[in-house]
Amino acid sequence: MITVENLHKSFGESHILKGVSTTFESGKTNLIIGQSGSGKTVFLKSLLGLFTPEQGTIYYNNQPYSQMTADERIELRQKMGMVFQGSALFDSMTVEENVMFPLKMFTNQSRSEMQDRVDFVLKRVNLVDAHNKLPAEISGGMQKRVAIARAIANKPKYLFCDEPNSGLDPKTAIVIDNLIHEITNEYNITTVINTHDMNSVMEIGEKIVFLSKGLKEWEGSNKEIFKTDNEAVTDFVYSSELFKKVRQMYIEERD
Repeated sequence: MITVENLHKSFGESHILKGVSTTFESGKTNLIIGQSGSGKTVFLKSLLGLFTPEQGTIYYNNQPYSQMTADERIELRQKMGMVFQGSALFDSMTVEENVMFPLKMFTNQSRSEMQDRVDFVLKRVNLVDAHNKLPAEISGGMQKRVAIARAIANKPKYLFCDEPNSGLDPKTAIVIDNLIHEITNEYNITTVINTHDMNSVMEIGEKIVFLSKGLKEWEGSNKEIFKTDNEAVTDFVYSSELFKKVRQMYIEERD
């Protein structure tokens, strides 16, 4: 679980995060949404420890990050997995080598132990015949699955995803959403996803935090978002034609 209390972050005179407080629970897919410039990327990078807030506290399983020693922060970082927007695979490494990379970096496992783990996670993301392929030899959707396999190779307690569906067709995006959701529930991971994809909101948004101009304007589930009268939320989510249709269906069913 991650708890955020009164988080503030500025760059020069630009006040990006303005007192954001929320909780991200384990075993749930937690989504951060908002327009460009809302602060969601800065928020995600603050959770990762890449940015240091001027005010506020981030707790990881009730332990404040600001009070951790250097060794404790290193240990925490080893419990984090990250799926980057562009997958961020090493072009010169095979799929197997990409997935094995964090195991070589952060563990003392033997070669056979690492190989067993790589085989397991690649099978878990339905990539059983891609070990020796280079990223350029597989599709964008397969690259995302490799990125997920690499992110969970070291059995993380926290999984962070930055626009995981970026550049994917709608059908493949749903596959990636479902895979992240399944893995989150299966391994009881605290998963935080930065996204603008309204399909993701509807499919896997168990907890949604909506940011606007650095403020937390709203939070709730994908079911509750259809009921809100918050103008900032409705202006954002109902700009999607899909959401308009689903909203109308919800109103008709309620009536």
